[in-house]
Amino acid sequence: MKLTYYVGDPPNFGDEINASMWDQLLPQGLLDDGEDELFLGIGSILWDYLPKSPRKIVAGSGFGGYTAAPDVHDGKWEILWVRGPETARVLGIDPALAITDAAVLLRAVPLPAAPPRAGVAFMPHVESIPRGAWADVCAQAGVTFLDPRAPVDQLLAGIRAAEVLITEAMHGAIVADALRTPWVPVLPFHHINRAKWNDWAASLDVTLNNVSLFPSTLREAWVSRTGLLAMGGKSRMIFDSMLIRQCDQLVTSRAAARLAKVAQTATPQLSSDAAIASATHRALDALNGFVARRSPVAETQRTIRA
Repeated sequence: MKLTYYVGDPPNFGDEINASMWDQLLPQGLLDDGEDELFLGIGSILWDYLPKSPRKIVAGSGFGGYTAAPDVHDGKWEILWVRGPETARVLGIDPALAITDAAVLLRAVPLPAAPPRAGVAFMPHVESIPRGAWADVCAQAGVTFLDPRAPVDQLLAGIRAAEVLITEAMHGAIVADALRTPWVPVLPFHHINRAKWNDWAASLDVTLNNVSLFPSTLREAWVSRTGLLAMGGKSRMIFDSMLIRQCDQLVTSRAAARLAKVAQTATPQLSSDAAIASATHRALDALNGFVARRSPVAETQRTIRA
């Protein structure tokens, strides 16, 4: 059974959690390179172009609207749970399967000791890195910059150290919420990354109080305005020109002033302790049941360890 998740270049925080978390939750040897079964975990990876013949095991994945919805009623799917009620609705499955994003199970694995709380941090969406100037924005605003391309352990430490995490990256909020770091949701600059936030938030009875940041470059402003990617050759020729770069200095300063204001005035969010505990237990129970069906002995051992 092959662990299946989106592998980006550069790597992205939410997706990369898969590579370490599941090894701590599943018995040794259950995951391998066999492609007769696919284990789908963290991410908006319920695509319509997944291979048809393998059996697909869904453990907290979501539908992101990046493709049409897959047909999960063709006899090739075993859905343990999904990210949220919108995913369940789109797939046409039992709403009771909408538990929450699988990254909540970070609460069930050993983590290094939490660092002392220290200030406000900001995590942009990974696609905002090449289009924006968020390291410079954070430096000017006096906010810790968390690069979503950084190693998972480094980012987990940064999120746990933050008094508040301001985040355009959905998995920044998901992990912060799971680890009980208050968070402020930023409306993603590209519209395609927005809907999935509501799917996850609804799973924990959270109403999102989104804040808007100013674009950090003119390229980012263009993306926000048009919905285009602005990463092609023509865009590079325009937005990497000397004149645009000079103008970007003013745009970046304006974005820094806005981020500093949000850091000072925005009200952070957190799901209730009861909601996050319930979701964690329900997800763990669903995973335990699956493992028990595969290997009763391994399940008993894992439950004790968890």
